[in-house]
Amino acid sequence: MVEHAEIRMVHRGGSKINFREPVITNDSRFLLCAAGESVNVYSTSTEEYVHDLQGHTGLVTGVVLNPSNHLQVYSCSADGTVRLWDFTDAILIKTFIIGYPIYSIYVSEKHGGVVFLVVPMANYKSSELFQLVAVHLPHSGDQEVEARELSAVLCDVSPHAGAASFGREGEYIAAVRGLQLEVFFFKKQKSYRFSLKSGKKKGAKNAFTCISCHPKEDCIATGHEDGKIRMWRNFNQKKEYTYSTLHWHHGAVNTLCFTPEGTNLLSGGIESVLVHWHYTQENQKDFLPRLGAAITHIAVSPDGSLFSTSHSDNKITIIQSCVKVSAVIQGLVKGDGVWTNLIIDPRSKALVLNGKPGHLQFYSLHRDKQLYNLDIVQQEYIHEEGLDQFEVVKAAFDARGDWLATVEERRKKGAELEINLKLWAYDELTQSFVLNTTVTAPHEDQITAMFFSPSPETTMLVTTSLDGHFKAWLLADHSDANEGFWACDFVGGYHLLKPGCCSFSADGSLLSVGFQEVVTVWSPASWELLTTLSQPPGAIRDLCFGRLSCSKYLLGASTKNQLCCWNLLTCSLEWSTPMDVSLLQTDPLSENMAAFCSQSGSSDLFVFKPSEPRPLYSQKALCTGKVQHAVFAPRDQMLESCEERTQWLNRSQLYFFTQHMDLLTFSTKTEEDRLLASSKQLMVDDSVAVTPFYLLLGKHRGQQLEKQEALTNPMAERTQLPQGSIAIKELLHTPAHVLPSASFLCAMFVRSLLISSSSAREEKEHEEGEMEREEEDSEGEADPRLGESAAWGPPEEFGAPALTKAQERELRKVKTFDHSWLSSLLDC
Repeated sequence: MVEHAEIRMVHRGGSKINFREPVITNDSRFLLCAAGESVNVYSTSTEEYVHDLQGHTGLVTGVVLNPSNHLQVYSCSADGTVRLWDFTDAILIKTFIIGYPIYSIYVSEKHGGVVFLVVPMANYKSSELFQLVAVHLPHSGDQEVEARELSAVLCDVSPHAGAASFGREGEYIAAVRGLQLEVFFFKKQKSYRFSLKSGKKKGAKNAFTCISCHPKEDCIATGHEDGKIRMWRNFNQKKEYTYSTLHWHHGAVNTLCFTPEGTNLLSGGIESVLVHWHYTQENQKDFLPRLGAAITHIAVSPDGSLFSTSHSDNKITIIQSCVKVSAVIQGLVKGDGVWTNLIIDPRSKALVLNGKPGHLQFYSLHRDKQLYNLDIVQQEYIHEEGLDQFEVVKAAFDARGDWLATVEERRKKGAELEINLKLWAYDELTQSFVLNTTVTAPHEDQITAMFFSPSPETTMLVTTSLDGHFKAWLLADHSDANEGFWACDFVGGYHLLKPGCCSFSADGSLLSVGFQEVVTVWSPASWELLTTLSQPPGAIRDLCFGRLSCSKYLLGASTKNQLCCWNLLTCSLEWSTPMDVSLLQTDPLSENMAAFCSQSGSSDLFVFKPSEPRPLYSQKALCTGKVQHAVFAPRDQMLESCEERTQWLNRSQLYFFTQHMDLLTFSTKTEEDRLLASSKQLMVDDSVAVTPFYLLLGKHRGQQLEKQEALTNPMAERTQLPQGSIAIKELLHTPAHVLPSASFLCAMFVRSLLISSSSAREEKEHEEGEMEREEEDSEGEADPRLGESAAWGPPEEFGAPALTKAQERELRKVKTFDHSWLSSLLDC
């Protein structure tokens, strides 16, 4: 068992972009947000993903703009580092090593060169006690700098984002935790604490949830669990402080944010409504409703032109001055569970799984962006605990992507299980799926598996259920598939046993159904039971047919920790091995199969061919917990890896969900380098959507401009600047704020433009040699009568002066001229 260092496990999209408050740049062109172990950069105008800032080895817990340079941002992480980035070019400028896990970061323009971090208290690294510390970032030429001198500002603070805020241009900082508000004044070096009562009847409804300080005046806004907002004033003394109360939210206030000028206060909560409070007229408020999900964070651009709201469904909404929604950045929606497993849409190659309640989401793995949602249940979802509502539990596509089958269930307490089977046809006009057939109560009990037949001759769907039967559904023969309907064609069973799984062979000629401990093989053409396969004790929980050259094999995983392989030609057990397989997945484009095994609280991965005893790839302790959802996704461009250990990644890429709902995949170093190079080449203006038509039009325009320039300026082709100059490359391709001083580059730049004397002399001699060769050739082709002059001897004998080389060259040119025009003139 060998682990291969050439293959790396990487995050490929699907990260939580609503984990922390996003940042909008000064020019309002980009939005930056924490996304797992990196920082994603999006365009605010096109919603498109631009690039990411990679370098952290732990979860990124905060992103803030550098107050002294608007082209840079700070990011902090649980890996104990603060990193300074140039976000426009995705360049890591400096890494500051703090030495403690960091949970939040705050900066102020008044405190230059200082960042304020929330870290665990020195003696309580594993407890819930945290402190706000000031860190002076040292000035050093090294890229990695240790900054371990921490100055405590506030003790016992909350690690959550939005629990602290600077006020009055950085003169004080305020933090909330539980029922306590604490304000620290930097000039006085003194803090004041204010407490609220927990409440009389309903417990701690007065508890603080968030805070925001007015940027110009002494006013602090705090949000509370009971939906109230308190506006604190006169808090620079212990006794005479006052506060007023604003109330609109019926649930907890999740986030607060003042606009840069302090004229308005923004608030959000579970109601999915952005509330716009007027600061001078607190009774007046505006609303932006129906934003889709609970608001978790609010951010405002430095010029106040753009707002952004983060939502609980992993979405960021960009709003123009609280008037209208201008863009929506939708991440991978992670609900309570992935009941449908992971499937690939054959048309769009998108990842399809559960999204919003009652929906399926189509998510682009290559663009890390949600394409659209498909409403399956088609009922209004009511956000209320304890209410039984329909959930999508199964989904499957046919081989061409023309049909989608879904199963939705609702189980009421003390009532029978409600099941609906829906068949959806793809509509070319709307580019989406349209409901075609609804089957109410297709089975009497829960549906355990559902697959389409891959055979091109028929459109067939098979479902298995705990009622002891499996059913085959056929599309009625109709000229227009969208107007056809589905009907049950066959009902099968085996000795009253309950089927738990099924699988079609690659050509659709065989169907295997696992009835507890018995594997049955059927012919879909005649529905004849062909054979039953024996195996060691244990119920079969997963079945997979081999592909291509391994199509004669059928593999099954049992609950007794056995992985079995049967040869369908001999109907015998080919091999078996003791493995606790939690998931078995087949690559549709190759013979490879992936088995995720659970062992000692973690998951191992084995990639193998059924015909070979040795695995192609294996990795121990892949992640903690069981892997229960995985899929092979076809590549847009096939890799050309010749090494046997990485060939299983050539055609498809394996994606899987961890126990914590992180979407991971496997990649090679060559592939990562290729992706990095391609991302640098595709630098398109962020104000225009990146479409194939735009790229084609841009290339065509570039060619036209080159031709036009060549026609208008012929010398442009001859005059070429020294392209290989290091100085020119450094000047043009390096950001200005990280370049050395101009005096250092000036001499190097001027020298690169000069031509050395040796190269000029060589070029001149080369031209003279070419000219002499041309003259010698022309002399050989001259009139033979001119050769008589050679017999007269050198001109010195006749007293003529000697000619220089230049004069000789001119005379030779005259010899070669055509003088026939002169003779014709004389004849006239």
